[in-house]
Amino acid sequence: MRAKDPSRFQIFVATITSPRASNSTGAIRLCAAPAGFPGSRAPQPRKSPWHLPAISSGLAAHIERISLMKRLALLSGILALAAPLALAQTSTWVPDKAHSEVDFAILHMSLSNIRGHFGNIGGKIVYDKADIAKSTVDVTIDVSSVDSGVSTRDADLKSTNFFDVAQFPTATFVSTSVAKSAGGLTVDGNLTLHGVTKPVVLQVDGPTGPIAGMDHKPHMGFSATTTISRTAFGIAAKYPANIVGDNVKLTIDLDVAKQ
Repeated sequence: MRAKDPSRFQIFVATITSPRASNSTGAIRLCAAPAGFPGSRAPQPRKSPWHLPAISSGLAAHIERISLMKRLALLSGILALAAPLALAQTSTWVPDKAHSEVDFAILHMSLSNIRGHFGNIGGKIVYDKADIAKSTVDVTIDVSSVDSGVSTRDADLKSTNFFDVAQFPTATFVSTSVAKSAGGLTVDGNLTLHGVTKPVVLQVDGPTGPIAGMDHKPHMGFSATTTISRTAFGIAAKYPANIVGDNVKLTIDLDVAKQ
């Protein structure tokens, strides 16, 4: 029999004394030589299994694209969830025609004020409770609804002498800015009346409410004032200011219902 190469295999004899043994004779067992023992071999690094080849650059790029697509999909989902929350901060309100009007007062013969009003107010208010500056106003006034309490005077107001409702049946106000002010709001916008558009500033009290209306919808209230020049809008230009005053005071009262 060939002798074994002692460099390839060595026996390490360990003696273990059992505390339960009835005598002190040690049991002998064979085990591999511990590290550092003469003739032992240093542990070799583990290699990757043959069936797991190194990742190529093309595969790595593909994995990176998939990861990017997942991140973009997650971002899109977050934005999609956030959009309804942003939209929920704004609400649309329209005038309750039975409880909204525009009143006017103008000096007659430099003696006393003549008063009247317009009804049939339309349009809408887009209200942003979280940021009032993002709110907008777009209101339509039916000029042909003018009512001063005297039918003959109303017929004259509707004629070409004043409003010429056959050609200019409506007036509109469209806001350009909304800002908080002491006790209310300041609303800048453009008023189109008698075919002429001019900037005006509304001083607004409100909003009041909301409360539930008879239609079971939430209602808010606004009251705004401004003063305009009738001649700036080309109204009754043939009448001097001592006959028909130039300054017209407007008061806009709106009861608006949430849609």
